[in-house]
Amino acid sequence: MMGLSDIIRCSLLVTVCLSPVAHDHLQRTSDQEPRRDGRFAVIIEGVGGEPVYTQRFRNWTHAMIDVLGGELAFAEDHIFYLTASPTETVTANTARATAAEVRSTFERLNTMVEPGDLIFVFLVGHGSFDGQQAKFNLSGPDLTAEDFDRLLDALPTDNVILVNAASASGAFIKPLSQPGRIVITATRSGYERNATRFAEFFIQAFKKEQADTDKNQRVSLLEAFTYATRMTAEWYERRGTLATEHALLDDNGDHVGHRGALEGDGLLARTTYLDARPLAQAVDDPILQQLLDQRERLERAIEALKARKTEMSPTAYEAQLEKLLVRLARVNQSIKARQKR
Repeated sequence: MMGLSDIIRCSLLVTVCLSPVAHDHLQRTSDQEPRRDGRFAVIIEGVGGEPVYTQRFRNWTHAMIDVLGGELAFAEDHIFYLTASPTETVTANTARATAAEVRSTFERLNTMVEPGDLIFVFLVGHGSFDGQQAKFNLSGPDLTAEDFDRLLDALPTDNVILVNAASASGAFIKPLSQPGRIVITATRSGYERNATRFAEFFIQAFKKEQADTDKNQRVSLLEAFTYATRMTAEWYERRGTLATEHALLDDNGDHVGHRGALEGDGLLARTTYLDARPLAQAVDDPILQQLLDQRERLERAIEALKARKTEMSPTAYEAQLEKLLVRLARVNQSIKARQKR
């Protein structure tokens, strides 16, 4: 088995370019089929209970939908909006936010989603926790964290992001945590029960240059989380009040959330984006675009593998990592060769 130095040498020396057969296949595929957008979003607005919360939750969910359809360029028919009291059709897929409709939405997704597609689930509203079970409050029966876990498990893709911006959302971390899945909550436990502000700043992150800390013209999930966490804390400081929410992130499947890129969390979120591709990669060459997409998928796979390292034997981990790194090296060399043409 190659050691790390061998893998690095392979990354530098491999000069595998597309063979004529592979080139022709990609060209035919590009000529015959438009590039598929495998990104889907489910935005769920829970019951407000009081007019002030009803309007706040409505404003935030609409703002999230605007960002998805605008800056992040999601296809309109890939955005599902479930609202506590639908008075207008905000998206092509608008329905009442009930447990039955949530299940029905995920059943529809099962017929649309393919392996490797990205699913973004965003919950805004009130939550509850009785010391044993966490729930998200809907019109009629609520859905538990375990309910959401089963709905996500049934999807044909593991590329899932769930952001629960509700009160008491911290208790969602443990039931939902899985390798390769990103879970973000507005609170650190089920006992932080006050209404939250995290959603407002999480949405803002995708429109603020300050959130793009690595200046690559994209905002990753980790950057959005970090920005929203900082702005939420400042919101309480400006008012001179004690913060009643402390957001958490879990992306390594250990069932424990953290407030930053600590102890393994943050590796996957750092390379996960809701937008389709960097602006610099919006290219006219369809073959190059497919190679760039392939590189992004491999980079995500490497980060997901790193998140599972503690669950694997050293031999199995090194073997899988070696395989992915060699594939990434070959794709990078093909990209360089294509860009020089």
